[in-house]
Amino acid sequence: MTPRPLGATARRSLAATALGAACVLALGACSSSSPSSSSSSSGDKEGSASTTGRPEVKVSGAYVPQPPTDKMAGGFLTVRNSGSKADKLISVSSDVAGEVEMHETVEQQMRQVESLPVPAHGTLKLARGGNHLMLMELKHKPVKGQTVTFVLHFAKSGSVTVKAPVEATNYTPEK
Repeated sequence: MTPRPLGATARRSLAATALGAACVLALGACSSSSPSSSSSSSGDKEGSASTTGRPEVKVSGAYVPQPPTDKMAGGFLTVRNSGSKADKLISVSSDVAGEVEMHETVEQQMRQVESLPVPAHGTLKLARGGNHLMLMELKHKPVKGQTVTFVLHFAKSGSVTVKAPVEATNYTPEK
């Protein structure tokens, strides 16, 4: 994972909404593995992942907290790979954002990354205080009760569409 420097527009957006982002990220709690928003890869299904030696990803626990501003929002979910090969999340798009950035948090500093690993027989958690999605250039502010659509693009597994409910700003998933 090589960090990619933020462009001038992204830096301005981040600076202008630092308080909002801090509120979204500071709300604590990890994502749960609730099955409320699951989907699987759309690749061919001949044989199981363990017999074909490829990744097999499933997404669960997706949600978007209602953002405190109309500039950006956070996105959280869990990707499980039951396959015998690793994969990586290489990009994300959404119906409510002009751009979706993947971020990692290291020593309380978030930075944009080009991809996030999904280990074989492992899990990628996008959760508050850790790796997460940042929805930038919002077309409209997501409000509790609405649904946000994400399209997750994986290097090997193709695209997975996920419906994420918009929850209260202080929402904490059950464990």
